[in-house]
Amino acid sequence: MNMLAQMSRKHRAWLAFAALAMLLLSLPFITDALLGRGWVRILDFALLYIVLALGLNIVVGYAGLLDLGYIAFFAVGAYCYALLGSPQFGLHLPFWIVLPAGALLAGFFGVLLGAPTLKLRGDYLAIVTLGFGEIIRIFLNNLNAPLNITNGPQGISMIDPIRIGEFSLASTHELFGLTFPSVHLHYYLFLCITLLVIFVSLRLEDSRIGRAWMAIREDEVAAAAMGINTRNIKLLAFAMGATFGGAAGGLFAGFQGFVSPESFGLTESIMVLCMVVLGGMGNIGGVVFGGVLLVLLPEALRHGAGPVQQALFGKMFIDPESLRMLLFGLALIAVMLWRPAGLWPSRQRRRELSADDDAAQRGTVYDAAK
Repeated sequence: MNMLAQMSRKHRAWLAFAALAMLLLSLPFITDALLGRGWVRILDFALLYIVLALGLNIVVGYAGLLDLGYIAFFAVGAYCYALLGSPQFGLHLPFWIVLPAGALLAGFFGVLLGAPTLKLRGDYLAIVTLGFGEIIRIFLNNLNAPLNITNGPQGISMIDPIRIGEFSLASTHELFGLTFPSVHLHYYLFLCITLLVIFVSLRLEDSRIGRAWMAIREDEVAAAAMGINTRNIKLLAFAMGATFGGAAGGLFAGFQGFVSPESFGLTESIMVLCMVVLGGMGNIGGVVFGGVLLVLLPEALRHGAGPVQQALFGKMFIDPESLRMLLFGLALIAVMLWRPAGLWPSRQRRRELSADDDAAQRGTVYDAAK
């Protein structure tokens, strides 16, 4: 009976995996048919933000290092792709060279950020990383004189599309009797990159490095006493997270065909951090869920705020863009009040919060007895 139950569980797991795979493969066509091609483009951005959030999860969720300037690595990867694959410098290097170059450059910048901040934690580290993110954005905004490198606030346009060999993702292709528009092709590429990043994150979580990150997150002094090289491990966390961010930036530049400093402000860093915190720090499934939710929810509110007001009141009282941000902020506050560990927290995080609640309750009872 036990063997039969175990086999049935395995069959159910494989069936669930097959159903999920079929859903992910058919999702762009279903979305295009029901909601329009614009929502397929939103799905593409959701996958990019998931990659970003998974990279930040290494720094914040695993190592416990609060980083408010993470979007800077996204910018480094995007501008590296733009400079090496556009008329700005007359370079048009292939995709398989430009994307890894941007990821490696972003990883190098991650080490540059991590090296002087090794002794900082908490609020002080957050302030320094916030400043780093703003420095990168201001540099990109002003590196157009006396030598024009980034084209300043005008940004870089006419960026080469993502091309694998002779296969360009910017064009519509006929494959297996089906028509694949550009947004569909980008979806499948971004899905493969996202699955690869998820696999790497899972392997890191269960590795000695992942356990060292978590030991530093819980108590850095105790981790150092146990023989963990906290300096190298923290630098590795910054480098790995930045590498994922740089790769996402390169994909963003090739997808958009245009980059400018306005795309890499503090708001974007806060948004990626919210994906990690609200989804569930340290839990890969929670981070993925948080990324999908925080990309789709604002867009749903943007498209729904106007029609709902028209249906209820016959006219619009509040601008849909302003109402969208108001409702979005209220939703974030509600989640943090009722689910402080996130919507899908890791088991360890859930145990920590329940232990804190028990300790607080025992302290309340003790104070009342006195």
